[in-house]
Parts: sequence; structure tokens; C-alpha cells
Amino acid sequence: MNHRALDVSGLPSYKFSHHSLMWWGIMGMIAIEGTAFALMIAAYFYLASQARDWPHGTPPPELFWGTLNVVVLLVSAIPNHWTKRVAEDGDERRMRIGLVICSLFGFALVAIRALEFTALNCRWDTNAYGSATWTLLGLHTVHLVTDLYDTVVLAALFFFPPLEGKRHVDVSENCLYWYFVVFTWLPIYFVLYISPRLA
Repeated sequence: MNHRALDVSGLPSYKFSHHSLMWWGIMGMIAIEGTAFALMIAAYFYLASQARDWPHGTPPPELFWGTLNVVVLLVSAIPNHWTKRVAEDGDERRMRIGLVICSLFGFALVAIRALEFTALNCRWDTNAYGSATWTLLGLHTVHLVTDLYDTVVLAALFFFPPLEGKRHVDVSENCLYWYFVVFTWLPIYFVLYISPRLA
């Protein structure tokens, strides 16, 4: 009997989406961190329901910086999505371009966020409103900064080839996490900037 061995040496050593262990890790992290955001939003509204006046005699945050953040975050989803697609296509030249563009958006957003903190019209230790506002904005800022750091590191790696194919998965999953950063800002924006004006 002639048994020929199956040659699998040409198959990729990595997979995208739910076939990747990294994808499951990102999904788990998104579930945990999404729950943290939901709990903080619930705490914010609980504190508001217990207060006679909310936001405790201080004006709500100025709209300009938070709204600018919404616009820039939503626009940043476009190059992020493109970078995710070229990563899954294996186009390293375009991945480098995409990662640099995404990094520049990240730096712009961190700068806007720094200015946003100056326009909250309260300090973190002023009262319960101030604490809830700063905590919610601070939580989102941590996610913004950590994803920017990850993007910058990946961009630097792609300028020093050769790279293993699993780095393409890293880029794809980093882009997936950026979707989470972008779309969690929308309910937070509503809570911090719109809901106090509706009261």
C-alpha cells in the first residue's frame, strides 16, 4: 500500500475572526469592559436620581470638545476599517500606511480628550456628580490611550520586517478593539453631555 503524507507546510499558521484565540480574548475583554461601562453609567443615573439637583448646581460640560471627539472618533473608524481589511488581505505596505493613519487619529483624540477634561466645569472631588463624570470619562480615556499605544507599537513593528503572519491577526484584532472604543463613546457622550441638559 502506498501511503503518501499530506504536506501541510504551505498552510498559514494563523487565522482571523473567531478562528483566532486572540479574537476570543478581545471579545472577552470587550464583554468585561463593556460591563464596567454599563455599571458606571448605571451608577451615574442612580446618583442623579438621588440628587435634588443634577449636576449639583454646576453647569454640564461644555459641548464643543466632547462633540468634536464624537466626530473625530467616527471619522477614525473609516481608516480603521480599511486597515482591518488590508490586514486580513495580508498587504503589509498598506497595513503600515493604515497603522500610521490610525496612530495619528489616536494622538489627535488624546489631545482633544485632554482639552475635554478642562471643559467639564467640575473637579473629580467636587461632589458625586464630579466623581461620576470624571470616572466615566477617565475609563474611556484609559481605553483610548491603551489602544493608541498598541497601534503605535504595531506600526513600529511593521517597519522592521520580516514579520510573522500572526502580526496581521494582531492588526485585525487591534482594529476590532478600536470599534469598541469608538462606539462606547456614543452612550457616554449622551450620558455626560446630553442627559444633564434634559433634566
